[in-house]
Amino acid sequence: MSLVSIPKAGALDLICRPEGGLTLGIELPLDNDWSAEREAQRVAEGRPFGVPDLTEYPDLVRQVDRSGFAAVWTRDVPVFDPNNFGDAGSVYDPFVNLGFLAGITENVALGTAAIVLPLRHPMMVAKAAASVDKLSGGRLILGVASGDRPVEYPLLGLDFEQRGEAFREAVSYIRDAWKADGLPLGDGRIEPSLDLLPKPVQSQIPMVIAGQGRQTPEWIAANMQGRFVYPGGIERMAMQSRDWFVARKALGLSAGAFISAFHLDLADNPDEQATPRRFGARIGRKRFIDHLHALEDTGVNHLALLLRPSRRPLTEIIDELARDVLPALKARFPMAEAALQ
Repeated sequence: MSLVSIPKAGALDLICRPEGGLTLGIELPLDNDWSAEREAQRVAEGRPFGVPDLTEYPDLVRQVDRSGFAAVWTRDVPVFDPNNFGDAGSVYDPFVNLGFLAGITENVALGTAAIVLPLRHPMMVAKAAASVDKLSGGRLILGVASGDRPVEYPLLGLDFEQRGEAFREAVSYIRDAWKADGLPLGDGRIEPSLDLLPKPVQSQIPMVIAGQGRQTPEWIAANMQGRFVYPGGIERMAMQSRDWFVARKALGLSAGAFISAFHLDLADNPDEQATPRRFGARIGRKRFIDHLHALEDTGVNHLALLLRPSRRPLTEIIDELARDVLPALKARFPMAEAALQ
């Protein structure tokens, strides 16, 4: 079992405060197409359900970047399957999208949630990821997964049942390809006369696993710098984060990152109690801050917010989160904020 240590400085530090505390990111796409009003607009425009309107996407990303959020996260949905999956995700190819994001942002970490490794040759993933890291000045967090949509594997002539083994092999290959001593050939050999360029800015691009990747907890703790888990209740988050941190400590590794997500419909009334929905809630700002503090206390380092259920304009929601929610999180850990100055 290989052990992978976290670089002292890198993109992971953008979402994990040195002194503790929770940071917030935004999960793409930036649209509120799941709200009733926008759903009616989608029908009128003839767009399929699950395909967001990305007209305002660049401006909204720039707003997020200058507003103090820690990261933006893009998904990997190669094929739109309206009958079985019904969600086009972030729409754009993830690495093309990340290159675009590298050019219009300066502050946020650029994360994938997550690249389905067995669907791509690991050499091409290694090159694309290193290119994004270089273009962004070292801001890439490479979220990876084995994939849970069976339709994609036969389209590419791949065995869905072998995705766990393919995932492990891809992780090993990619890390070897980022090194400076030649190009891995995929059979354990390195060809010193060949190389893969560019090399990443970070000494090691952090890898974060979404889900389990059909791997054991021990393998995940030893080979990943973070876990990105499905949204859940406070007790479940506490159990999962505890298991992650205990496993890392047992291997003599630093804590890494524990990440989750939340589907947010931020109400106008800041005192509105939560109305739960799948993976999130409609909730007022003050009650949402209470929920974030509870997550923070369980050990969650970072929460990616999906705003697609939002009834209000996204510019308003991003402004309110930046004005009132982010400062409330930072106020609990003032030493963390000072450490970033």
